[in-house]
Amino acid sequence: MDTIKYTLTEDQMPEFWYNIQADLPAPMPPVLHPGTGQPITPKDLEPLFPTQLIEQEVSQQRWIEIPDQVQSIYRQWRPTPLYRARRLEKALDTPAKIYYKYEGVSPAGSHKPNTAIPQAYYNKIAGVKRLITETGAGQWGSSLSLAGAFFGLEVVVYMVKVSYHQKPYRRAFMESYGARVIASPSNETEAGRNILKQYPDSNGSLGIAISEAVEVAVQDEQTKYALGSVLNHVLLHQTVIGIEALAQLEMAGDYPDIIVGCTGGGSNFAGIAFPFMSAKLKGDRDIKFVAVEPAACPTLTKGKYTYDFGDTAHLTPLVKMHTLGSSFVPQGFHAGGLRYHGMAPLLSHVVDLGLISAKAYGQLDCFAAGLTFARAEGILPAPEANHAVKGAIDEALRCKEEGASKTILFNLCGHGHFDMQAYMDYQAGLLRDTEYSSDEIAMALAGLPVISQ
Repeated sequence: MDTIKYTLTEDQMPEFWYNIQADLPAPMPPVLHPGTGQPITPKDLEPLFPTQLIEQEVSQQRWIEIPDQVQSIYRQWRPTPLYRARRLEKALDTPAKIYYKYEGVSPAGSHKPNTAIPQAYYNKIAGVKRLITETGAGQWGSSLSLAGAFFGLEVVVYMVKVSYHQKPYRRAFMESYGARVIASPSNETEAGRNILKQYPDSNGSLGIAISEAVEVAVQDEQTKYALGSVLNHVLLHQTVIGIEALAQLEMAGDYPDIIVGCTGGGSNFAGIAFPFMSAKLKGDRDIKFVAVEPAACPTLTKGKYTYDFGDTAHLTPLVKMHTLGSSFVPQGFHAGGLRYHGMAPLLSHVVDLGLISAKAYGQLDCFAAGLTFARAEGILPAPEANHAVKGAIDEALRCKEEGASKTILFNLCGHGHFDMQAYMDYQAGLLRDTEYSSDEIAMALAGLPVISQ
């Protein structure tokens, strides 16, 4: 029988998250205090995060146990299925074997609950009453809203304004879980008012929304900030994806030669890639890792690896990452979850070590790839996930050209059920490709902070 779906039982779920920092050949550059320029201490992070998340952020421990309370909620949708894309292989006429890990089966429709649930849990046991966050396309805001409902926490979401208007059903989805959703930039924070004073018609950005959320969080002891990507503890939580995929590919009697994922902040890519990268770091396997990003927000392919702020108002610590400059405000292309000026510092560090290659594609090619995938496999991907689909299809076609039978694994990080307007616009010919030009990049990078490190 040609198996299509590889599933694990609940008792085969991962019991630990994998921390790649324990296996890296060189440590990450330190996070710096924006005022002193010196490495921050755990105490500096206490206004934003509970103690246990801070400990995970700085941990060098290889395996970190997943709490039972988190496991019990994970079991609502985990383990997620691994599919062999046999119909896509046939449609492409490729000798490659293509597998995808499907995270769209979660209640929120994406991989984001993998970190939303533990973040809400650690805040709940720390006595926190309210969580503040930002969201781009709305998948992270939906996931934290879900987690807030599970743990009885108030949730406030600053949603990038262009997505707030593009995706009313995603907004309604968050509100159904009890969250309050605010279009960013808003008049509710000093950071938002300053942006609106300078740019009254601003579409917003993740950097601006982060500034608003952080500003509110530090003003109230009962409120903490939650982030859906970028930070070390977020990437850590997502490794349940790759750990499950390892076991499922063992069931299939296979192992990937190539691993592909889309990248915005870096969490879903790290989730699928880092558990496999452990074998590469040990010299046991030679795996090609491909991070795919939008040409309109080319953080890895055109950004600079340097210290920068994670937000527009410069309220966050300074981290060394691939960045387009914190003043970068992307155009309103449809992959809202990938519209961020920076990349996860841990993922940026791994790229700098030469372990990952990066590619950028325009949104038209990505939507075309998404429809090719949907018509072969039956699942309509989120616009963000279309970038991974495009990357995987290109690798499969390269195998066809070379006559090479390689195994490709990619992370289908979410479905596109709340993105139908984007697909309607694409099929009506209303979408356009945009690229972040060299002049615009140079202008944004000219405002980078000067660091003596």
